[in-house]
Amino acid sequence: MSRERIVIVEDEVKIAEILIEYLHSFGYETQYFDRGAEVVPWLKDNPADCVILDIMLPDSDGIELCQQIRAFSQIPIMMLTARVEEVDRILGLEMGADDYICKPFSPREVVARVKALLRRAKPVGEPPQDNGWILDGERYQVRYQGNKVDLSAVEFEILRTLSQAQGRIFSRAQLIDSIYHDHRIVSDRTIDSHIKKLRQKLNAALGENDWIQSVYGVGYKFAANAFAEDVSPSDA
Repeated sequence: MSRERIVIVEDEVKIAEILIEYLHSFGYETQYFDRGAEVVPWLKDNPADCVILDIMLPDSDGIELCQQIRAFSQIPIMMLTARVEEVDRILGLEMGADDYICKPFSPREVVARVKALLRRAKPVGEPPQDNGWILDGERYQVRYQGNKVDLSAVEFEILRTLSQAQGRIFSRAQLIDSIYHDHRIVSDRTIDSHIKKLRQKLNAALGENDWIQSVYGVGYKFAANAFAEDVSPSDA
């Protein structure tokens, strides 16, 4: 059985060497780049299971590179950043990243987060539901009435949690616990950012239907009437 391969994009050689050493000690293969230009062409031609991506690279912007990867792949992406401002972290998540970690960091924590991302990325084999709503954990897709939506790993976990308990209200803390299993500290605004992006994707592909509803002061729920007969998804 082939080992899972982690792509590391980091221009600081010492940091990259530490990550490579720790990942190898836990049984992962690695592919290392100290520049961003070669990453997208390589990913298009080679299998990989996760990308660890520095935001500040000498030849490119990590957030833009994340967007480029998301244009053709739903591979889990974890951002490395020295920018401590919350707006930078949220921006990275809105551009398609699944997680981030701030420098300086513990290599063991990076490995733990990589494990969590890979665990969530494994196929879950969701069976089709009678209402035609299909969650495909192998492709990170939701399909409904002939339309499909490609999601990130975190977006998929949020949607699965909400849609499998239609009408139940989940607090932000409950959603955090459902998608992050390593008990990390994640801000409410991070969840709000994921929900915003998820809503945009669902509405664009499946039609405006208020799929995920906000409950003021409490949290979020999947619309109780989401699968009503009169729903007419767009042809997008």
